[in-house]
Amino acid sequence: MTFRDFIERLRLTYVDDKELRRALFGIMGFYPHDIQHYKQALTHKSSGQRNDKGRPLNNERLEFLGDAMLSAVVGDIVFEHFDRQREGFLTNTRSKLVSRESLGKLADEMGLTELIKSSGQQRSHNSYMAGNAFEALVGAIYLDQGYNAVMRFVRKRILAKMVNIDKVAYKEVNFKSKLLEWTQKNRVRLDFTSIGQSKDDKGSPIFHFQVQIEGVAGGKGEGFSKKEAQQAASKDTLLRLRREPQFIDAIFAAKSERTKMEEVLVAVAPDLNADSEPVAAKPVAKRKKTEEPEKPEKKPVEEPDEFDLSDITAHPEESSREDIIAAAEKAAFEEQ
Repeated sequence: MTFRDFIERLRLTYVDDKELRRALFGIMGFYPHDIQHYKQALTHKSSGQRNDKGRPLNNERLEFLGDAMLSAVVGDIVFEHFDRQREGFLTNTRSKLVSRESLGKLADEMGLTELIKSSGQQRSHNSYMAGNAFEALVGAIYLDQGYNAVMRFVRKRILAKMVNIDKVAYKEVNFKSKLLEWTQKNRVRLDFTSIGQSKDDKGSPIFHFQVQIEGVAGGKGEGFSKKEAQQAASKDTLLRLRREPQFIDAIFAAKSERTKMEEVLVAVAPDLNADSEPVAAKPVAKRKKTEEPEKPEKKPVEEPDEFDLSDITAHPEESSREDIIAAAEKAAFEEQ
């Protein structure tokens, strides 16, 4: 390498660092002290970069640190903000705020995703890359400027401008209602089975439920109330319906067996006169068998913000949508 090449390389590095510092200031609200922490935070392992000693250089370690710091900082903020709420509510709110999906959306909206160094193929197939980089950025902030800097970043740049903490906390997707609506549309039997009860370390009861659809075991869930446990079991079942085509096949196979048995039932009149021949009643008219529509295409589906199972609804509706939703909502909030 000539001296001129060396100078040119230094100049380009300086320009790159200067632009990165400016971009980070727009994201964080302050300039970094040690830019190397942030470079590492924005380097995905697929980039293949290595340090001077030949070791892989990526953001996985900073991601681990940032995850811990986010959990602590957001837990601190949630604890202070909701000063009258119980532990379960606080834990649930923190989980929503620091989920990979939430962090990924924040990274996209802040422009952080555009700064990540990775292979193009990995970028297009890795849905968690942005969320992981966000966690790594938090880890870099902590190493660079400490806990208080992380707290200021989360409070002033995230919660004050991009996230409504109250809206996130109180938004509840009614998974049980969505599952009831799907089963009614497809005319399959749904049951919630209690599978036991336990206690937490403070002696509070924890309820355990499992979903059964046409006798096929579905998802499981637990909670501090029966309603909470059934909601959790419903969510787990909805995830399986989206991700496991064989689960859907088993449900419709069980339904097919049940409907066949019901259709061959024949009523026989009792023998009222011993000297006469028994009189057989006319067979009960068979229910007109509804033609089974095609099963949904078996392909992976990206996780949506909320559950929409229209793509795996197999049967036409017998009732109006308003009637179905009304019945589902009523059942969803009944304490069992």
